[in-house]
Amino acid sequence: MSVSRPEFREAMARLGAAVSIISTDGPAGRAGLTASAVCSVTDDPATLLVCINRNSTQIGAIKANGVLCVNVLTAEQKEISNVFAGLTGAATAEQRFRAGRWSRLDTGAPVLDGSAVSLDCAIEEVLEKGTHSVFFAQIRGIRLGEHGPGLIWWGREYHPIGREHGPSGSRSGGSI
Repeated sequence: MSVSRPEFREAMARLGAAVSIISTDGPAGRAGLTASAVCSVTDDPATLLVCINRNSTQIGAIKANGVLCVNVLTAEQKEISNVFAGLTGAATAEQRFRAGRWSRLDTGAPVLDGSAVSLDCAIEEVLEKGTHSVFFAQIRGIRLGEHGPGLIWWGREYHPIGREHGPSGSRSGGSI
């Protein structure tokens, strides 16, 4: 029994995921896009899996540069997500990177200041599967942001998740 593409896409719309900006810079130039298909692979060595549609105009630079940064967005960074998703008309890297403030860690890939966490990575391997390229990226640097609500993509919409921390650093509200 095969699963239809529309049925699969509807099922995946019900799988909530963190929203991230995947950024790169190097000999092939600066590029970036919004993605939600990111997950951990192993902690030794610290490695992520990042899936990107091969039709993306940004993928060539990511592959050629050999580095990427996964910038996990906060709830307040929804508009930056829209810019890098191509929903605002910002098509070029120069236009996209005007959104937010950017710095760098170890690899030279752009790091979004104020993100929940930025994971600076060297690409170790790329596999091609169906419509996507699957990147295995070894983490070379981490920048942790302030605690606060995160941003997830679920049901084809953005949703804030989590709560603000109180002044003592403990979570406000009830316990789990």
